[in-house]
Amino acid sequence: MPNDRSAPADTPRTPTAPDAVAPAVPVVPGAPAPDAVTPAPVRPPGVAAVPEGVAPAVPDALAPAAPRGYRAVFAVAEFRAVFAAHLFSLLGVVVSELALTVLVYDLTGSPLLSALTFALGLLPYLIGGTLFAGVADRYPARRVLVVCDLLCAACVAVMLVPATPVAGLLALRCLVAAIAPVFTGTRMAALTDILGEGDLYVLGRSLLRIVSQSAMLIGFGAGGVLLTVLSPRGAITVTAVTFLASAALLRFGTRARPARSGDGGGTLLKESLAGARLILGDRRVRALMLLFWVPPMFVVAPEALAAPYADAIGVPSAALGLLLCSMAVGHIGAELFVGSALSPRNRSRIVLPVAAVGLLPLVVYAVRPGLPLAVAALALAGAGAAYVIGLDQWFVDAVPEELRGRAMTLLTAGLMTVQGLGMALAGLAAEFFPVHQVVAGSGILGTVCTLLLVAEVRATAPGRMSDTEGRDRADRHVTSG
Repeated sequence: MPNDRSAPADTPRTPTAPDAVAPAVPVVPGAPAPDAVTPAPVRPPGVAAVPEGVAPAVPDALAPAAPRGYRAVFAVAEFRAVFAAHLFSLLGVVVSELALTVLVYDLTGSPLLSALTFALGLLPYLIGGTLFAGVADRYPARRVLVVCDLLCAACVAVMLVPATPVAGLLALRCLVAAIAPVFTGTRMAALTDILGEGDLYVLGRSLLRIVSQSAMLIGFGAGGVLLTVLSPRGAITVTAVTFLASAALLRFGTRARPARSGDGGGTLLKESLAGARLILGDRRVRALMLLFWVPPMFVVAPEALAAPYADAIGVPSAALGLLLCSMAVGHIGAELFVGSALSPRNRSRIVLPVAAVGLLPLVVYAVRPGLPLAVAALALAGAGAAYVIGLDQWFVDAVPEELRGRAMTLLTAGLMTVQGLGMALAGLAAEFFPVHQVVAGSGILGTVCTLLLVAEVRATAPGRMSDTEGRDRADRHVTSG
């Protein structure tokens, strides 16, 4: 990021002559003095530098007001490229998941293998995010992102070959899923270079999350429409095109930047595992990461059990769609409100209170609610995820820059893994208890766990840790390079 406190090195400097007397020059009313030197603007303490791609504010009363909120994020040209690439690749992934599931079922006639295709989209996240996390810091971000997209496009291309067996299709699905956390973590870390580490970064992350949630509402619908006019392999072809489009946008729409940390001489696996130890060994970072992970682990229970619950309360199958999309609608609405209506300070203030009560709406399931009440409870539970906007800022402030790529990759891998684990545990519990009790129990148990985490996050807040903990943390940061 350029430093706006000084002129670039190649900018000529005008020598000053304090003892020289300038000749008198007639001054035209309303015109600036010819020999007047306009001082460079000084950035007040605590105000972030203007990100690259955003024009500085014009000191003119008649100049249009600088964009604020989400508009300010879209004013950054590089972010627009990242946003468009995210949209392309996300829609491609959703379409491929649906099309590949249909293809596997057509080839085998097995519901188990068809369902396993979805599960394989979550399981490899932990492997890829742990073993290959070092890629995010070891190599330039743009190169990593483009190579990840090209590898995914190549995997999808092999899926299109009719001779590819079902086992090969599932293996390729695993490979794409293992690449995903490296791509996502690298992109999250790169956003701090593109948008800075302040409010623009937080709002940029928010926009990408909103797109991800929206994919649940429109992605599968778009995939279903494609499958009415294309074969499953034809729909998968669209996925390959979206990955290539994403790679092109990132290659030509973003700047080349150096790697965060050079090759330390060790293997990639050693570097990835060492980074994970450093990240999880920091008490503050570990507490924040768990606050990202734990509430989603419990909030997925009603989605995982939506079909059996709809059957239990006797609603038509069409109502299943309402149960599945209510949480996403609540999340999108709350995130848009918090991101646009609240200041950074207020977004920070609501993190812990909202996280603490975000799962309580699920307790309504204890009374076995009908469809309207269940939909309202799910929408409120989705809205509770808005605490993550402020948590994003805390996390990026707590993680050392040289570990940021690995931390973001590990965060993504853990988030997807715990959600898959939460779905599996909810399904297992529903084998022994009624569905409505399982969902209500998830709300209660999740709230208790979150409250414990809230206490830990408070205890590790800057200024509250002991001097010894602060020194240990500083030592870890120094040795992490």
